[in-house]
Amino acid sequence: MAIQTQPLDYTDDGVALRGLLTWDDRRAGKRPAVMVAHQWGGRDEFIDHRARKLAELGYAGFALDMYGKGRRGNNPEENARLMRPFMDDRKALARRMQAALAAVKQLEAVDLQRVAAIGYCFGGLCVLDLARSGAELRGVASLHGLLKPPGHVAGNRIRAKILVLHGADDPMAPMEDVVALRNELSAAGTDWQVHIYGNAKHAFAVPGANNPQLGLAHDANAERRSWTAILDFLQEVLA
Repeated sequence: MAIQTQPLDYTDDGVALRGLLTWDDRRAGKRPAVMVAHQWGGRDEFIDHRARKLAELGYAGFALDMYGKGRRGNNPEENARLMRPFMDDRKALARRMQAALAAVKQLEAVDLQRVAAIGYCFGGLCVLDLARSGAELRGVASLHGLLKPPGHVAGNRIRAKILVLHGADDPMAPMEDVVALRNELSAAGTDWQVHIYGNAKHAFAVPGANNPQLGLAHDANAERRSWTAILDFLQEVLA
């Protein structure tokens, strides 16, 4: 046997959610876990594949679900409708991420003291807000994520180390948002780092991304470099 996958059902505020748990059954004992938060369209094969890649490296990978079992957007308009309630209610966003974290921490095979999260685009904001909520996890990495903070987290202790992987030409998170994030995390005394990839746009790490009107474009170099940065970060925070 090798990489195994299993649906993992959990709930938040009465909403049925379904993530995908992945692990390598050739490895014995408890293992660190990495949650993977999806883009604005919902949990898809791209996110599931990232969870499986993490399982190959010895982690328990968990592709989480923000919208509800089977809920997916099929175009930018549908994606925006799914994402909007969470952008309007960032407390609900953090609570849903906390539900995913709680589901992971209930798994017998997971080392409860070694959990991290990564997220793409909307998912990048989700993992940042999870850290901002004061959640108990080792680290979060945001890839071409939205960066603006919610209005309810001032004074919260951020326990997680923060890695932000950002495209210099991302129109959805301009450089002034990066500067504001730097000020926010420094004021909180957080262990943080930001990597900026020149000429990269939003969704640079997503193969096939190509929407000039929205400023989405895959960048193979930025994707490769960012994945290397994530693996280095996980090795550090989950050691």
